Amino acid sequence: MKTRIVIVEDEADIRELLAYNLEQDGHDISEFDDGKNALKYIENHHPDLILLDLMLPGMHGLDICRKLKRNRDTEDIPIIMVSAKGEESDIITGLELGADDYICKPFSMKILLARVRAALRRKSQPQPSEHTILRAGPLEINPQLHRVTVDGQPIELTASEFGILRFLAQHPGWVRTREQIIDAIRGTDYAVTERAIDVQIVGLRRKLGSHAGLLKTVRGVGYRFQEPE
Repeated sequence: MKTRIVIVEDEADIRELLAYNLEQDGHDISEFDDGKNALKYIENHHPDLILLDLMLPGMHGLDICRKLKRNRDTEDIPIIMVSAKGEESDIITGLELGADDYICKPFSMKILLARVRAALRRKSQPQPSEHTILRAGPLEINPQLHRVTVDGQPIELTASEFGILRFLAQHPGWVRTREQIIDAIRGTDYAVTERAIDVQIVGLRRKLGSHAGLLKTVRGVGYRFQEPE
């Protein structure tokens, strides 16, 4: 079956461009130019993914995201926000509400399609348990042994470094804000602040050596774990 994607975008040119390219990529598309009608449709039809503009007539995109993520019937639908670059505070809020990713306007269609495919792929995969061994290219994270190896060689990490790496690696490609990372590792052996997270990422990259590129900075927002090609 084709995946069903809802586009919520009030700019007709952008909406039509998205719809055309996503249809060419094999998806069924429903389009909306206002928030209230889009929300009603999503709650009734439960699509596979939502591309959500933030500045919308009728209802702001953040309010749509908030309502969907608080509803058990719709909380698992991936949301990719489509936003102007200047709305960093809105992007951070959306991610903390549960959105999966964001795309800045103007955007590359190839990148957008890749993000859509990645979000759909993540949705179809079983969620890792607390004891699942995570593997990504040369990296292996064993939560039970609290051990990380790179190219088969163990690396020494602090509790906070281990927590950050594991949290990011659990959902490759997802953007995580600093506040989300803080919440995930609270209670470890380090004073956890936004500045501390940045310092820990620097330390992690140093210890990962030639594989430091697994940890990507998302300027103004946070970090993501990027699986090797």
